[in-house]
Amino acid sequence: MKNKIGLFGGPLVFALFLFIFDFDKTNPMISKMAAVAALMAIWWVTEAIPLAATSLLPLFLFPILGILNGEQIANTYINSTIFLFLGGFLIALAMEKWNFHKRIALLIISIVGTSPEKIILGFLLASAFISMWISNTATAVMMLPIGLAIISQLEEKFPEEVTHSFSVAVLLSIAYGASIGGIATLIGTPPNLSMSRILHIIFPKAPELGFGAWMQLAFPVAIFLLTVCYFLLVKVFFKIHKDLSADIQMIKIERGRLGRVSSEEIFVGIVFSGTALLWIFRSDLVLGFVTIPGWSNIFSHPEYFNDGVVAIAMASLLFLIPSKNNAATFLLDKEIFGKIPWGIILLFGGGFALAKGFVATGLSESIGKSLTSFGSLSPVLIIVVIAVVVQALTELTSNTATTEMVLPITASMAVAMHVHPLFFMIPVTISASLAFMLPVATPPNAVIFGSQRLKISEMAKVGACINLVSIPVLLLAVYFLGRIIFNIDLSVFPDWAVPPVK
Repeated sequence: MKNKIGLFGGPLVFALFLFIFDFDKTNPMISKMAAVAALMAIWWVTEAIPLAATSLLPLFLFPILGILNGEQIANTYINSTIFLFLGGFLIALAMEKWNFHKRIALLIISIVGTSPEKIILGFLLASAFISMWISNTATAVMMLPIGLAIISQLEEKFPEEVTHSFSVAVLLSIAYGASIGGIATLIGTPPNLSMSRILHIIFPKAPELGFGAWMQLAFPVAIFLLTVCYFLLVKVFFKIHKDLSADIQMIKIERGRLGRVSSEEIFVGIVFSGTALLWIFRSDLVLGFVTIPGWSNIFSHPEYFNDGVVAIAMASLLFLIPSKNNAATFLLDKEIFGKIPWGIILLFGGGFALAKGFVATGLSESIGKSLTSFGSLSPVLIIVVIAVVVQALTELTSNTATTEMVLPITASMAVAMHVHPLFFMIPVTISASLAFMLPVATPPNAVIFGSQRLKISEMAKVGACINLVSIPVLLLAVYFLGRIIFNIDLSVFPDWAVPPVK
């Protein structure tokens, strides 16, 4: 139903904005850009047509309406952020192809322990770590069969009333671990990459938001939320039955099926580890009073390097390293390009085009002026409200689309209130990945709900608590860690965010 409403409602609102409403008589481009933004927002939220198809609208609507020419808008669809995603995804596909990610997951679970509560913790940590580097969907799909095997083994020995709490906790630990782990790295979830690029589009003079800097802030947030999640699962909502004991052989069996570590796994592990280290230590890493110089400084032009360069360089090695497996010549071959989510890449491009249009037409500045009345309100209150709205939207629609709709408006609001833009933009971005209440909220939620072993109410009550906790945690992290890492100071408005004088 919502698809049909969006399909016809989007063009109707587009026409109203274009021909009836006049947002600024001195600048007709603002109304034209608002019309395109409204159409894309409605179609994204309602998924009237595929998200990627909606993302293509600027390629022809911008030239038709005189917003930007075809060359200018096409350039927003291909940039270093896209190549960072592409390179990172190729490395993730190599990990999946040679089962390196599964070996890591089983190793983490084995190390953590085999008591019921430790098994839940093991699934939570394993899902989070894997999701830092590969898609949360792939993580959940990989972890679910392992979790179900353990659950089934216990169900054969104990009645359902004894195993139910454990079963639900294991399943939710997979879904929530995958979602929380994704926020920890710049490539862990698409909204993080969207934010990095949109920041550069709206504020061209802003410092680069690098992999290492992002991880310094987001990784502690992820660790804290994982701790909260574990506490809620095993101490509050799903206390393990006292009669339940685990003598888990499934982990050993699964590890046995993997066999000995292959040379392909070793090489993929080396490329993966090397890439992570090169990302983290590419630019200067400020750790309180200590600064670790970045490796790019050894070159005469360190500014020529970014995380996208590292991603493509390391991913390219996978096409050059030979495989001893008879079914493959190299670690990756040409067939792998058929598995790349090109729809997500187009979704990125649509969001970047939208941000570019906001700036080019003056819509971003116009929104900022209209929001000056909020200047008397507390920035903390404003960002709490926006973060809650974003979380609510993400429960029902794509987190990437939500992020790309909201970030340009959030940036305009920050400028209007003379607040450091990152104080608004970082919590909004991370909030878009923290949807835990409904099966439709995230792919991991949908995957584990498909097991038919838990109720929506069980997912919703834990998810609601994590949502509530996440907002103050994000604000505290941005306020304290952001001050050290990104120079976020609520009393100082950065020079790079000051609009140019016309």
